[in-house]
Formats: sequence, structure tokens, C-alpha cells
Amino acid sequence: MKHTQLDLFDSRKGLDRGKLKIIEMIWYFSKRVFFLTSFPWPNTIQLTVLKVFGAKVGRKINIKPRVNIHLPWKLEIGDHTWIGEEVFILNFEPVTIGSNVCISQRAFLCTGNHDYRAEDFAFRNAPISIADGGWIGAQCFVGPGVNIGRETVATAGSVINQSLPENKICTGNPCIPIKDRW
Repeated sequence: MKHTQLDLFDSRKGLDRGKLKIIEMIWYFSKRVFFLTSFPWPNTIQLTVLKVFGAKVGRKINIKPRVNIHLPWKLEIGDHTWIGEEVFILNFEPVTIGSNVCISQRAFLCTGNHDYRAEDFAFRNAPISIADGGWIGAQCFVGPGVNIGRETVATAGSVINQSLPENKICTGNPCIPIKDRW
């Protein structure tokens, strides 16, 4: 019978952090000051900091306090998007957020995971995409490889481990479409 052997795990295998360690360290300091704080920095300052670290950001984005963005150089956000308090974007892989998207409080976008079937617990990472007009409700979990369709809503507390079609209201664990949005 196989069993998990965490001593075999190699954190360099299956994960390209995308920047030198010193850049990542400077980012961690910057995100403590400008993002993980409860101080309401002006969004123009936050967006400038994100751009300096390689994020692609649109216009008139609203980022609330205590947002945790893991690797900004793997983040793209469209115009007129809102990111609520305590959202966590764990983006080992690219996260693409369209225009007019709302990501509500404490949502967790997680591109990184481990393969529970592998003895060495190897990474099993994949990008996340949220199309224009999407809404991720408060305290939702969005897993690796998920694509949220255009104008789709995932209601509060949903667990989203598979892609969702466009123009739907989706809910639950697992999150499934229940009706049209418009």
C-alpha cells in the first residue's frame, strides 16, 4: 500500500515562482504595507505598486483593505473591478480577472494544490480565470483550473472546483448552476 512521504516533496518541482527571491521578498514587504493593512490606501497607490511588480491592471479598480495577493506578476485585473476585504489570491499560476467583476469578502482564489494521489505530495497547480461581469460571493473557494463564465455569479460560501458556464447563478458544495442570471 502506498503512503504519503512528505520528505520526498520538492518545492522547486512543478512551481515557477516567476521572479528572483529578492524581488519576492521586496513584494512581501510591500504587500504588508499597502495591502495586508487595515489602512485604506488610495487605490491609485495600490494599483501603482501592483504595476511596479508586474501585474496587469485596468482602470478604476477598487481594492479593499487586507487583500493578500501572493505573486502580483501572475495577476491580471480588468477595468471597474472590485476586490473585497480579506480576499486571498494564492496565484502560483496566472489569475485573470475580467472587467466589472466583483470578488467579495474573504473569497479564496487558489491556483495551487498538492496531488494527494502522489507519495511525494507533488504540486498540482493550474490557472484561474473569471470572465467579465462575474461575481464571486463572500467566502467562496475557487480551486485550481477553474474558469468562471461571463456574467456568472457564485453565491456566498460556494466551493468551486470545476468551471462554471456563462450567465448563471451557481451555488453550493460542489458549486452547480441553478438558474440563469439575466
